[in-house]
This record gives sequence, C-alpha cells and structure tokens, in this order.
Amino acid sequence: MSSRVLARLGLDRPELRAWAMYDWAASSVQTTIMVAVFPIYFVKVAGAGLAEGRATQQLATVNTIALLVIAVASPVLGTIADLGGHRKRFTALFMALGAAAIVAMWFIHRGDLGLASVLFVIALVGATGSFVFYESLLPHVAGPDEIDRVSTAGYALGYLGGGVLLALNLAWIQKPAWFGLPSGPGLSESDATLPVRLAFVSVAVWWLLFSIPLFRRVREPASAAIDEASPAWTVRAAFAQLRDTFRALRGYRQAFLMLLAFLIYNDGIQTIIKMATAYGTELGIGQGALIGAILLVQFVGIPFSFLFGMLAARIGAKRSLFLGLLAYTGISILGYYMKTAAHFFVLAGLVGMVQGGTQALSRSMFASMIPREKSGEFFGFWSVFEKFAGIFGPLIFAGTIAATGSSRNAILSVIAFFALGAAILALVDPDAGRQEARDADARAGDRAGALAAPPSAS
Repeated sequence: MSSRVLARLGLDRPELRAWAMYDWAASSVQTTIMVAVFPIYFVKVAGAGLAEGRATQQLATVNTIALLVIAVASPVLGTIADLGGHRKRFTALFMALGAAAIVAMWFIHRGDLGLASVLFVIALVGATGSFVFYESLLPHVAGPDEIDRVSTAGYALGYLGGGVLLALNLAWIQKPAWFGLPSGPGLSESDATLPVRLAFVSVAVWWLLFSIPLFRRVREPASAAIDEASPAWTVRAAFAQLRDTFRALRGYRQAFLMLLAFLIYNDGIQTIIKMATAYGTELGIGQGALIGAILLVQFVGIPFSFLFGMLAARIGAKRSLFLGLLAYTGISILGYYMKTAAHFFVLAGLVGMVQGGTQALSRSMFASMIPREKSGEFFGFWSVFEKFAGIFGPLIFAGTIAATGSSRNAILSVIAFFALGAAILALVDPDAGRQEARDADARAGDRAGALAAPPSAS
C-alpha cells in the first residue's frame, strides 16, 4: 500500500500503525466476551438450572458492577499515569489483568455462576481500564491535522480484528469437527463446551499477541512531574490533582461541553447496541440471524470508519458527527417498523456505517481539545462519561416499555438522546477548544523550562 494511501487512512507512520493495532487486539474482548459468545455461555452453561431470567439478571448486575468500578477508578488512575509517565505501563497492567481473567474462563463449567461473574467483572475492568490509558496516548502519537484519521483508523482495525476472531470462534463452535474438536451426540459436558472455552483462551492470546507493536513502537510520553517521584507521593498528588482538575474544567469549556454532549448522545448509541439483540429476540428473530448481524456490523464498520476519517478531513469532525447522529435518528425510526430478520440485517448494516465513525470522531475531537500533559487524567473523565452513558438509556428504554407496553415505543424514545446531544454539540467550538489546549501546553512548557533552567548568579 502506497504511503499516500496510508497517509489518507491515518496509518503512514510506524507509531500510528502500532497505536491503531491495539484496537485490533483488544476489540476481540468486545466481540467475543462482551457481546456474542460469553453472554450466551453465561446464561446457558454457568447459569444452567436457574429460574428463567435469573442468569440474565445476574449478567446485567455484573456488567453494572464492572462499569462502576472502572468509572470510579479511571480518573484517579489516569492522573497517576500523567504524573508518573506510566500510560503504557498501566495499559499493560490492565491488559494482563483482563487477559488472565479470560484465560481462567476455561475453568467455567455448568453451574459455575459465581466464578463466571467474578471473572467477567475482572475481564471487563481490565479491558475498559486498558483503553483509558491507550486512548490517552492518542494526542501524543498523532498531530492536530491527523488525529481524526488516526482515531477512525483505530476503530476500523478494531472492527476488523474483532470481526476476524469472532468469525473464527463461531466457525469452530458451530463446526467443531472441521477443527478436530469433539462433536456429535453423547458428548460429556467438558467436551461439549470445549470449543467455547477455547474461544475464550483465543481472545487472551489474540489480545496479548497483537498488542506487542504498541509497546515496541509507541514511546511513553514524558510525565507531568518534573522529578522522579515515589509511588506514595504520586498517589497523594493524583488525588490533589484530580480535585484541582474538577475546578479547572471551567478553563476547558469546549472540552467540557464535548464531554456533556458525548454523555448524552452516546447513551442513545449504547442503548441501541445493548438492546438490539433483545429487541430482535422479542420479535422472533433467530439466534443465528442475530449473531450474523453482529458480524455484519463489524465488517461494514471497517471501510466506513476510514470513510468517516476522510469525511472529517473535508467537512470537519463536528459536521461529520451531526451526520452520524442524524443517521442514528433514522435508524431508530426504521427500528420502530422492523418486523423481519431481513429488516434487522438492513438496520445492522446502517449501524455499521455510522457506529465506528461517530465514536472515533468523538474521541479524536475531545483529544484535540485537551492539554497533552493531562491526557491520561482527561481520558479518565472520558471513561467515566462513557460508562455512565450506558446506564440511562436502558433505564428509559425499560421505563417506556413499562409505561406503554411496547418495545417499539421504547425504540423511538432513544431519539431524544440524539436530539439533546446534538443540541449541546452545536455549542462546541472545536477551534476555540484546540486553542485552549495549545495555550495550556505552552504554559506547561514554560513552567518546565523555568524549573529546568539553572539559577542565575547573584
């Protein structure tokens, strides 16, 4: 591939390709563990024998616990990473934690609901925690004029990596004999679950293997602290810095508005992601079609994530986001009229066209408006807003069903999140936000230069 094409995709330098490859590596956790394979195994195997709905309720509970843990911890950890220059180290630490939990899923058998719950929480904390620090590297590896393309390239490679491994996992789960695995009737519980448990192990191997370029090619940014500090000092300083950052958010008005807009419209996006299969199941769409639609989203998302990056280069990230939110509004309206599996596949294709692009451009637009020396800290807040964005939409979805007795009305209720989020996004001035970030970086550079300068002779 020519250097010109790679430049248009945001992948023309080794460190950019290495950064984006972590999305390829870690997205396998999203597809196989969080969305497609483990939830079914959790309900049917780990939760076997429970009353109907009990295992699904437990899965929802552990999801909430994991999200709350990382939402509370990520701003503090992000600040520690900034002060100590430990972004890559924390990425590796959380990755190792999550991968170890996923490998341990090999030992989950029928009725092991407690073990499955604990391991899922640890895996989810590890994956989402690692992304806090991985994403905080974005403004350090990408320049202002390429940050949108690099962010969308990461999402595109994430779709591809997660989709390829999920396709392989589903192949040996559906056709184990093709891979020399036990198949046919009369299998023991251990042999019957072997393909799925191998899929869990493959996720950990995939994640660790394809993360190597990040740690080899991407340099650790300089720490915000001038001198090497002890861990105890760093932790104390992190809490003090976090308190100051809450107060200083007024100084980064555009970044704060972007956070608020993202919190609201991403709630709508996450609601569609989380409730789509449940809505499809309620309409009588089969499990095979639902999983096939998940794969469709993954592979449609690859070219369209790149295209969103190119579109942002032409019309700007903010206008591109408006187009994405308009498309989501249309998806919600079409979802109201959905009746068949064919309709579900059409909607999955439409979601794949806009999902990666809107999330990637949200990430890069925010990254362009924050001071580089505080990237870990600010992406810690980003993680908090992202996690809380997965709470309110499903609640309103459930409340609408309770009030109206119709899931179709609940689908329409999601439009409110896109409308309100777009209204707040309209208030964001990206140019002013980038100037705020440049001014903060300049002040930080002046302070560092003054501290490093030798004292003048009196």
